[in-house]
Amino acid sequence: MENIKQAFIWLLFVAGQLLLAQNLVLFNKAFCFIYLGFILLLPLGISRINLMLVGFFTGLIIDIFYNSLGTHMAATTLLAFLRPLWINAITPRGGYENVSAPALKNLGLSWFLAYSLPLMAFHLLTIFFIEAGGFHMFIFVLMKALASTLLTAFVLVLLQYLFYSKGRYS
Repeated sequence: MENIKQAFIWLLFVAGQLLLAQNLVLFNKAFCFIYLGFILLLPLGISRINLMLVGFFTGLIIDIFYNSLGTHMAATTLLAFLRPLWINAITPRGGYENVSAPALKNLGLSWFLAYSLPLMAFHLLTIFFIEAGGFHMFIFVLMKALASTLLTAFVLVLLQYLFYSKGRYS
């Protein structure tokens, strides 16, 4: 039953990206990538292999519709690889009690931002540097990634406040 629920949530995030967020661009600099929310909000207990497969498949679907030749697939697979490492780096020594997913409702706004912002920034830097074909537009890509990270984080926090069940929000 949990797998069916996760598949439905994946479908919502991908459809939201393709139908709505693809057109959400601010000043031609900030792009919204809400499909990252699915990878970021997956349960903590998911195996690294399954996480990377989900990242690979999600990026592949986004690439098919964006016609971006593997850019999102590479960046999302890298995000899925880095996610457990980052969670381990920011987890307190005693771990988390009764936390199934790294969502805003479980751990609060400040923890969610500390968890998600670096991962989103790294993902978006990867995408934009691949698109740029190197580091020759370093400042432009950096600003584009920063603006896109902030926009994506804002939308993901907003979505969690609107649609996730009520819990601990701080």
